[in-house]
This record gives sequence, structure tokens and C-alpha cells, in this order.
Amino acid sequence: MADESNAAPVAVAGATDAEVKAPTAKKQRSPRRPKAAAEPVPAQSKAPAAKRRGYSEQEKGEKLKLIETQVTGGSTLKDAIKSAGISEQTYYQWKGAAKPVEKKGTKGTKPIPAGDELADLVQLEEENQRLRKKLAEKLRAENAELRKRLGLN
Repeated sequence: MADESNAAPVAVAGATDAEVKAPTAKKQRSPRRPKAAAEPVPAQSKAPAAKRRGYSEQEKGEKLKLIETQVTGGSTLKDAIKSAGISEQTYYQWKGAAKPVEKKGTKGTKPIPAGDELADLVQLEEENQRLRKKLAEKLRAENAELRKRLGLN
């Protein structure tokens, strides 16, 4: 036996749920702000961009020597390059340009080093020729002595 007093609150509760679940109107967005025109930024607030600068051959050589001495002193290559104020790419380009270029396919030709290295190389080659001649004379003398002992002469 259903009690009618019990049914009323159920109906009222059902009606309130329907009101809560009713779709609400979409929230309106405010229109987008127009993009601001690019304003020049004062130089003081912005870090200065790396200015491309041409280095003379002498400056390049000095920086390469500086990097080399720092690396031999125990510093890492990256740190030495950074302390010289150049990029790694620049370092390797300069290093590649400083090396004499070898032509492929030509046998017996040697690249010509620059400056003091050339004088040192010439001096070493002269000494090498002198020592070879001395060795050849010594070997001829030993060979002649052995032939005499064996009676082949």
C-alpha cells in the first residue's frame, strides 16, 4: 500500500534533478586582441647579437695557438674555444684552412708547410740525406771487408 505522502517528495526530487541537468547557454568568449605591432626593443634591454667580425690571418693564428696551449695545459677543447671567443665551427674551419691541402692522386708530392716549418723541414731533409750517405759508405766498407775475408774478390 503506497502512501501518497511518500510519493510527493519523490516527484519533487525528480523535478529538481531535471532543472539542474538542463543545458546551460554556452559561455561567450571575449574576442581576441589584435596582435601588437613589433616595436623596436631598446638595445640596453636586449643582449647584443653576435656581430660578424672578420679576423686577420695573424689573429686567427694567435687564437689557434692560444687554444692549443690551453688544451695542452689540461683544459678541455670546448672550454678553450669558448675562452678564445669563437664558435666550435669557426675553430674547425680555421684549423682546416691552416693545414696544407693534399692533392689526391699525386704520389710523392708533399704539401708545403708555411713559414718556419718550411725552414725546419728543409734542414731535416738535408740532415737526412747526409746521414744516408754516411750509412751507405759504412755499409760499402763492411761489405768490401766481408768479401775480402770470404775470398770473393
